Amino acid sequence: MPGIRLNRTVDGIPASDSTPAPEAAPHLRNRLRADGYLWGIYILLLIFSVIELYSASSTEVKSDNVYRPLISHATFLILGLGLVLVMQNIHYKFYRKCAWFIMWGAVALVIYSNYFGVNINGAIRAIRVAGFTIQPPEIAKLAVVLVLAKIMAKHQMRHGITNYGIVISVMVIGLFAGLLFRNGLTNTLLLGSVGSAMFVIGGTQWRKLLILGVCAACVGMCVYIVKYSSDDNDDNGGTASSVVIGEDTDNVDRTGTHKGRVAAFLEGVDPEDSITDENRQVIFSKIAQAHGGLFGNAPGNSRESARLPLAFSDYIFSIIVEDTGFVGGVILLILYLCLLARAGIIATKCTKAFPALLITGCATLIVTQALIHMFIVTGLMPVSGQPLPFISKGGTSILVMSSAMGMMLSVSKFAVQQRRSADKNQAIKEALADSDDSSINPTQLTYASLPEE
Repeated sequence: MPGIRLNRTVDGIPASDSTPAPEAAPHLRNRLRADGYLWGIYILLLIFSVIELYSASSTEVKSDNVYRPLISHATFLILGLGLVLVMQNIHYKFYRKCAWFIMWGAVALVIYSNYFGVNINGAIRAIRVAGFTIQPPEIAKLAVVLVLAKIMAKHQMRHGITNYGIVISVMVIGLFAGLLFRNGLTNTLLLGSVGSAMFVIGGTQWRKLLILGVCAACVGMCVYIVKYSSDDNDDNGGTASSVVIGEDTDNVDRTGTHKGRVAAFLEGVDPEDSITDENRQVIFSKIAQAHGGLFGNAPGNSRESARLPLAFSDYIFSIIVEDTGFVGGVILLILYLCLLARAGIIATKCTKAFPALLITGCATLIVTQALIHMFIVTGLMPVSGQPLPFISKGGTSILVMSSAMGMMLSVSKFAVQQRRSADKNQAIKEALADSDDSSINPTQLTYASLPEE
């Protein structure tokens, strides 16, 4: 009619004259893109990694080719980047289908490494393959997140997760905690923290969370009484900082090491203390951070990297603070927190539970590991070996965390709900009609169609 202009819309978005008609919407879906903010954070972390790894590797540079440590680390970063590029284009449903296979593969690798692996820093938790060292505990962390996302998504109800889903999830966490506890107390605590976060994200009722917390505390108390209350292993204590890699596969009891590290943490260090093998890492780490001051000494001017054991891996954050100061350390911390915040925003735009749980679980894993590393380096936790994601030297850690980032980008590309609020109910109905995955994102407000337990 004259004087009236008709506007077409595609998925509720006004379309211009050049916009394809609604029937062309399927073609638009082929041009989905991964989240740009996640990509920006990831690239910034890689830049931090290259610069600071070179600065922290001065002990290797003195005894080897000046560029070899950087080339070795950059190779794994490039491989990780390739993984991210490939995995972001794979639909997240593929990862859901492979979850149990990946989990049992990780279980097999951890068991093998516990009994037939190589000895690194007094712990048998690595496998030597074709000259490369693989750390199965790093793979296990991501496997747990993937399986928990699958279980919690499958067993969603109106007010959270069913009792059966909670039991299965606890069994998975308990299995890996038992396997990792033998050689890594910190990894066990990390898994517990990530699992607890996913229970909260999954919408578990607070009453059930309280029960889980009490049960976990009771188990922890029993383990402490049985494992740590006696003095039988005191002679094995200490926090040796030397790197030992060998083929000795004899059982290594780290109970004394755990007790020694906790005791040293509670006792603290004094500037007047003499430097020993037990406190070397702590003292030189604190010196490096103090030397950094507010704005640091600029990358490449680290003084303590030549004296601090494992400066390029377990203690790289202290070198970052020495190079970039307190300001640089805070900026890096904010980058990790932004990664978690962005993942949370993307999760709220997902219709289904699995992608929402997967992206928040992966982000929680990355950020929790980063926080534990920073807590250890700054003296807020006992000494332990925990790499800083994407930055510390270590091929397995870089590849596993890159895989986690690839999964997050896949979710942002294929699962984000871009419709208007008025269309969300229809989107939820479509999700329930999907026989492959009928669980609703626990962050959505509409639960009328979900069953009561």
